[in-house]
Amino acid sequence: MSDYSFQLYSARDFPPLTDTLKMLADAGYAQVEGYGGVYEDTGATRAALDATGLTMPSGHFSIHMLEEDEEKVCEIASALGITHIYCPYLDASERPQDATGWVAFAKRLEALGERYGARGMTFGWHNHDFEFVALADGSIPMKLILDNAPNISWEADIAWIVRGGGDPLEWIKAYGERLSAVHVKDIAPNGECEDEDGWADVGQGTMDWKKLIDTLKATPTQLFIMEHDKPSDATRFAQRSLEASQTW
Repeated sequence: MSDYSFQLYSARDFPPLTDTLKMLADAGYAQVEGYGGVYEDTGATRAALDATGLTMPSGHFSIHMLEEDEEKVCEIASALGITHIYCPYLDASERPQDATGWVAFAKRLEALGERYGARGMTFGWHNHDFEFVALADGSIPMKLILDNAPNISWEADIAWIVRGGGDPLEWIKAYGERLSAVHVKDIAPNGECEDEDGWADVGQGTMDWKKLIDTLKATPTQLFIMEHDKPSDATRFAQRSLEASQTW
């Protein structure tokens, strides 16, 4: 497996980016994953990456930017060295309410996969929890997405699968060949870390990451990306999570 990456969204509340990248490099990270906030000045971001020796092989881009401004997406990706592009979210107001709607959404993703694949990039969907909540007819949106967008990749956020009521090992077994990246995240025990939305530093929560990593090693996953959606201390999270990975 590759060196661990770090989703920069985790440190969004702890600017500046230059200090974050230096901290990550000093901690032992080799890669980072981008998101919208670091794309505003690609020249400055590129310089900061080069100064620390970090690379940015993957990045998140909104569905609207992906569909409406392909050239801008590719310009950003080229400037920062991004080769794996993931659509990370769908606002609640835009989420389909039935299977027909999710199938139509999957076809939008499949079309994006064709467009960005033709540009030489890996394209995939990044899940949250809502894709694992059954619809009225019992169908699961994540299954509808993967089955009806058969050529896109999947960046699995394992902890969000759990929060959505899914069994990550079953999803890895069923769709592991679609994986190209994984978000490594942990869930705090009930009642703990409430100021951090119930998330924990990796290795400090309830997720069995040793077992998960052993299972994921048998998949095509290339990127293992540490993430915490609301850390009270990004440095603590980054360091403790990487330390925990040494025990797997």
